[in-house]
Amino acid sequence: MSFWRREVIPFALSQETRLHMDEQRAWIQREPHNGRPYYNLAQLYRIDGRQDEALGLLLEAVRLEDGLSEAHVSLAEIYAVREDYRAAWRHARAAERSGVSSASDLLKRYGLPE
Repeated sequence: MSFWRREVIPFALSQETRLHMDEQRAWIQREPHNGRPYYNLAQLYRIDGRQDEALGLLLEAVRLEDGLSEAHVSLAEIYAVREDYRAAWRHARAAERSGVSSASDLLKRYGLPE
């Protein structure tokens, strides 16, 4: 593997991710009652492998904006991986109420119990 692929590219991606994280944190500071930056920051944490922190941010996002279907979908995904199918289905159904069925479709496809 080349130096660029082993050293430079991961560093650059990490720096870019941290820059976007800082932007979302600043947005949260400006608008603490807006669920969108919590969702965005959670997605960046998921990319960074920080699943527990992402879960907390997603729960805060839906607490602030229950109709934020993208956050419910992400919660359904996280809970399905953790084998908490009851919680996964709860968030999949919440996303469906907002018109997004992708989480329910995924859970059905894999035959996960409700």
